[in-house]
Amino acid sequence: MNVHRTRATAARVLRQLRHDRRSIALMLLVPCLMLFLLRYVFDGSPRTFDSIGAALLGIFPLITMFLVTSIATLRERTSGTLERLLAMPMAKADLIAGYALAFGAVAVVQSALATGLALWALGLDVVGSAWLLLLVALLDALLGTALGLFVSAFAASEFQAVQFMPAVIFPQLLLCGLFAPRTEMQPVLEAVSQVLPMSYAVDGMNEVLRHPEVTDAFLRDVGVVAGCALLVLALGAATLRRRTA
Repeated sequence: MNVHRTRATAARVLRQLRHDRRSIALMLLVPCLMLFLLRYVFDGSPRTFDSIGAALLGIFPLITMFLVTSIATLRERTSGTLERLLAMPMAKADLIAGYALAFGAVAVVQSALATGLALWALGLDVVGSAWLLLLVALLDALLGTALGLFVSAFAASEFQAVQFMPAVIFPQLLLCGLFAPRTEMQPVLEAVSQVLPMSYAVDGMNEVLRHPEVTDAFLRDVGVVAGCALLVLALGAATLRRRTA
């Protein structure tokens, strides 16, 4: 992988995003808006917001980064930009790493905004460090970026890219432990949830919510989320196509 080409790709993607106000709003403002609405949906029950707010602080960035990254990458391929780039002396790994770096930079801002809003404006009560909460939120956003880059290789249109959301995101959302403890699920579903990265994203947030110190379970959770993100990025580089058939 060439560092100069990776940085050049990231800079180009960021320049394009700067002129796409709708994508910027989706990535930066929508997670904050969802957390704001959630806080006042449970206005009469602050403890309910505390119990699920931390988990959703990781889920919302994951979903928005998945949507924006999958659509933006597919747009590059359908417009012919990707084919022209790969005709140059640029490896697929350079391109994928550049996209990941660009969207990762956006993910840092997104996670910082959402975490700051939840903790200092909406009064989310967590026992652990705010920095640990931010770390998990960032890793979740990076996982969403990696998943978006990966599934874009299998979509022929932006509409198809959106259609991957029910297949990739919704099952994880249902089985991650947000709606019911995973240990209380039907055994087959519990076993499936054990291999889904969003389950560990939610578990990591809950560890920060309940424990003042860094626990072994927290280290396991962030390690799994980070490892899944790297694995999916590698798969994305392996399956990247120059153009949509």
